[in-house]
Amino acid sequence: MCTNGINTDQFESNIEQIDEILVLSRRWIHRDFHQVEAANYLKTAAKLREAQSLLDDVRALLTDARDNLENEAALANVTVQAI
Repeated sequence: MCTNGINTDQFESNIEQIDEILVLSRRWIHRDFHQVEAANYLKTAAKLREAQSLLDDVRALLTDARDNLENEAALANVTVQAI
């Protein structure tokens, strides 16, 4: 659906793809966190844990963005007609 010049379905799909990349990145960081924690590199482990937390925050923001997109598109109530 296109509202106000934005294909909202495609835009929502783009947000979903970004989220999928973040899921994979978080998984890799989590794996590395366990490796350095087991090796007793505690400062490094703490930074990786912080990075995981920040990615969780970004993912939550993307969820909010997706919800806002749906809500704002519904409010726009635009009808597209071919001429």
